[in-house]
Amino acid sequence: MVKRSNSDPASALAAADPAGTPTETPQGAPQGAPQNEPIYGPGTFTRENSVGYLMRRVVHLMVNEVDHRLADGGLTHAQWTPLFLIHRGQANTLAALARDLQLDAGALTRTLDRLEAKGLCRRDRSADDRRVIHLTLTPEGEKAAAPVPGVLCDVSNTMLQGFSREEWETLMGFLRRMVANVETLKAPLPTTVPERHRED
Repeated sequence: MVKRSNSDPASALAAADPAGTPTETPQGAPQGAPQNEPIYGPGTFTRENSVGYLMRRVVHLMVNEVDHRLADGGLTHAQWTPLFLIHRGQANTLAALARDLQLDAGALTRTLDRLEAKGLCRRDRSADDRRVIHLTLTPEGEKAAAPVPGVLCDVSNTMLQGFSREEWETLMGFLRRMVANVETLKAPLPTTVPERHRED
């Protein structure tokens, strides 16, 4: 079974580091195609062969399965994701968490309101800078977040059944290159909340 690092599936692509990745023509490209030749064209583009569609499909299926396995804890994707990031120490302020989840502060505040109401997290203003809000998990929040890494690993390993470690490393390299390519477009982050984060 392939071992995966514990990370949020919905943010794994955004966290990828493009440094040190290979630059050869990706596997699966037409044989003999020049490196800079466009893969897609308006006349041949289909959803079934769309990289974006397939990546979104993978993330959607993963999130649904993780949600199902964490349902007994009463957590939705919008709730277990911030709990997981705070638990891992990857985001200990409101600004850092909003940046990692690509959510506006207002939407994230509503989610944190629900987590606080459940007794799972705390918000404390910094004594040095009142604009900074520190986030910590309560003992109940730590307990709620504890199963998340194992569930993410189980779902990820199931998704990667039949892959060798070398194939996984190649796939990760390709994804990192795609992230680097897309980041050069410098599109602004969305100002609206994605559907999967809405709870109202």
